[in-house]
Order: sequence, then structure tokens, then C-alpha cells
Amino acid sequence: MKGDDIAERLIGFAVLVIKVVNSLPDTLIGRHLAGQLLRAGTSPRANYEEARGAESKRDFLHKLGITLKELQESRYWLKVIRRSELVPTPLVEPAVQEADELVRIIGTSQRTARPGPQQRG
Repeated sequence: MKGDDIAERLIGFAVLVIKVVNSLPDTLIGRHLAGQLLRAGTSPRANYEEARGAESKRDFLHKLGITLKELQESRYWLKVIRRSELVPTPLVEPAVQEADELVRIIGTSQRTARPGPQQRG
């Protein structure tokens, strides 16, 4: 996938997260999950943009790693929400699926960009 395509998918993911967060109940648990998911789920695109503007390969890998961690955390919170049945499954499931796909894409990008053993020495 091209960088612009991934960037657009990350925006779409943030929108899915916002919709899930907006549907959470206004309870202590709902507010806690909303805050955690909103923070983690809306930051991957910003971190990805920082990676794209990185000043070095090392900086790129670091920022891409942050993007991956935020996506993994988002996926965790979405699975907690899905399992707790706080939001209807048809609303949560597309976000879980997109998180899974984006984790695979960013993880592959990170592995591909990492120098191989022959390049390190």
C-alpha cells in the first residue's frame, strides 16, 4: 500500500473510533473506555504523519513503532468494548477488523523498513 492510502485508512479508522466512543454509555466505565479509546484511536494518523516526515531511518522506525503501538492499544480497547457488549456489535466489529488490518500493514511496513543483518554492520 502507498503512504497516502494508509494515511486515508488511518483517518477512516479514527472516524470509526469516534463513532464507537460516541455510542458508549455515559457511565463510569463508559467514560473510562471512551477516554482510553479516543486517545489511542485518534493518534495513529498523527504519528504516521510524523513518521512520513522523519529526519532519518531510525526516526522513521521509531515513529512507525509508536503508530503500531497505538493501533494495538486501540484494538485491545475495541475488543474489551465488544466483549462487554456496551456498544452493538455491528458498530464495533468494523473498527476491530480495521484495527486488525492496520496492525498487519504497519507491522509489515516496520519489518520491511528495518535494516537486514547484512546492512547493520
